[in-house]
Amino acid sequence: MSETNAKEVNGRGAMLLQTPFHSRTSALNELNSWENWKGYMVSHEYNDYELEYFSIRSQTGVMDLTPMSKYRITGPDSEAYLNRLVTRDIAKIKIGRVAYTVWCNSDGMIMDDGTIFHLAENHYRLCSYTQCIDWLMWSAEGFDVEIVDETKHVAALSVQGPTSCSCLKNMGLTGIENLKSFGIMSFPFEGGELTVSRTGFTGDLGYELWVEPSLAEALWDKLFAAGKEYLIRPFGLYALDMARKEAGFVQAAVDFVPAEDTVRVGRARTPFELGLDWLIDFNKPFFNGRKALLKEKANGSRYRFVMLDVEGNKPANNSFILNKQGKQIGTVTSAGWCPTAKANVAFAQVDPKYGQLGDELIAEIYYERELTWTKVLAKSVVIKGPMFDPARKRLTPPAKF
Repeated sequence: MSETNAKEVNGRGAMLLQTPFHSRTSALNELNSWENWKGYMVSHEYNDYELEYFSIRSQTGVMDLTPMSKYRITGPDSEAYLNRLVTRDIAKIKIGRVAYTVWCNSDGMIMDDGTIFHLAENHYRLCSYTQCIDWLMWSAEGFDVEIVDETKHVAALSVQGPTSCSCLKNMGLTGIENLKSFGIMSFPFEGGELTVSRTGFTGDLGYELWVEPSLAEALWDKLFAAGKEYLIRPFGLYALDMARKEAGFVQAAVDFVPAEDTVRVGRARTPFELGLDWLIDFNKPFFNGRKALLKEKANGSRYRFVMLDVEGNKPANNSFILNKQGKQIGTVTSAGWCPTAKANVAFAQVDPKYGQLGDELIAEIYYERELTWTKVLAKSVVIKGPMFDPARKRLTPPAKF
């Protein structure tokens, strides 16, 4: 990992770190458009975020995933510790598998969401949006575990799109086509090890690649050489945001505020309030927030999370949601046009008396064109699931290209 010199990002003079892929990403970032992701420089977009989005949906797109917080958890109490920490039953995650989960404080409020990799016996990796080493250490009291922040010791790429498997096969990853969703495989690579998980945040067929930083540039070069005939290209955070909304994925710090970051009472959310109650396993006798979540299950939630099909093409970002009588009943947290689905989607949190499947609500949208603001009241229908959920995401082996 290059502990870098001061780098000015988007004119804000931020002191940021470069990832091990920076020599490659900076050479391709024609717009010099960067974002601060937990202290690292990552690309907003390289030259055209819409074309980068379409690389995810029709070719292969590659994103530098290194800044994601990564924690290695080992020791004889690893499973018991994680079972206390998160809402899912860790015992059900077999070696070589990955699971999406959330973790809460004692009030049942979400601290963060992320993925847990079961790499070997008593050996896990937790990936998260927040930098949560303090919470992990506090929660470890009484458990025989070792927790190490390995964020800067593991370089990672997200390789997403319908031809992604073909690119990896062309790179020499024999048998990768047999890897099932949320599975893990390892391959020898340049004297080290390349770990591949069939995971991602785009809702498409995709993989995430994990190596030690010294092998990062070699990995990038081999991947892009193997993917050249498949029109492989890098994508940035703008394209990722388009893809994740189309796929129905909530984003920390956008669709919810991690409980530890809130400064106002009542601003955090529970798994029920984000439609993530399917991640709670009440059969576990104890985990952080269990008592509060059981109470909420019995008495009801403050909010209902809904996905909306919004009439027209004006993004409903930050809009109020109204009922048919014009009363405000909720707010939009994420919204945008879905190019592949050709639909206008919004995620909203509404009064739980509203938001049943098929309900018609109203999005109060404000938008500006040439210094003039216009208000639109757009019909918004509650839909069952994501706008984009292709079968190829789960198909094993994936289609050949």
